[in-house]
Amino acid sequence: MWKWLHPYAKAETQYRICGNIAPYAGVFALLLLTIAWVWGLAFAPADYQQGNGFRMIYVHVPASIWSMGIYASMAVAAAVGLIWQIRHAYLSMIAMAPIGAVLTFLSLATGAIWGKPMWGTWWVWDARLTASLILFFLYLGILALYSAFQDRRSAAKAAAVLTLVGVVNLPIIHFSVEWWNTLHQGATITKFEKPSMATSMLIPLLLSILGFLFLSLWLTLIRYRNVLLQEEQKRPWVQALANQFIGGKK
Repeated sequence: MWKWLHPYAKAETQYRICGNIAPYAGVFALLLLTIAWVWGLAFAPADYQQGNGFRMIYVHVPASIWSMGIYASMAVAAAVGLIWQIRHAYLSMIAMAPIGAVLTFLSLATGAIWGKPMWGTWWVWDARLTASLILFFLYLGILALYSAFQDRRSAAKAAAVLTLVGVVNLPIIHFSVEWWNTLHQGATITKFEKPSMATSMLIPLLLSILGFLFLSLWLTLIRYRNVLLQEEQKRPWVQALANQFIGGKK
């Protein structure tokens, strides 16, 4: 039943497919983020309580959402790698980790900038903020653990186990506002019956979230191609690519 998938299991084929998809993901990301940020930063009305400070939402919320989304994707890849011993699943997990770490850092940084005028401080040990900080350390821990082993297979398995253990942090981040008394505001975009935002504010936020999705996809495809080249550097197809590149420069 899975025979049709076999050709796509080859590293060379995956490298080529990722190269074909990546430009489209990049273009969609650029278009969506440009529309979202121009609309949200320049044309959306100011919030009646926060004034123009609310505009940080167009970066903070998408970065926060996909910092968790990428970790969930890594967990799926880790499970696939451990259960079915698929090496490329491990490679995709490692390819996503730095992207997730950057988005988590961006989420924490923009949250601090936003929190200063709203809460009067850069940081509080709020449940969601603390869990997000733990997520950032998990990303760094996965990358450090993977780099600590000389044997790549052992490194990938160890990083995959840590990734799966860290999944427990995702529902804590998501539901922390409901479970504990927290300064962080509750749901905004998921209240479809009675949204907390005006439509003119909500639409650019949704576009920004979608733009961050395509940006994450674009970066993942580029990272995965680079990881494939590193892992397959002694293979004939990589040598052929290198020769083509050298010949093209001449």
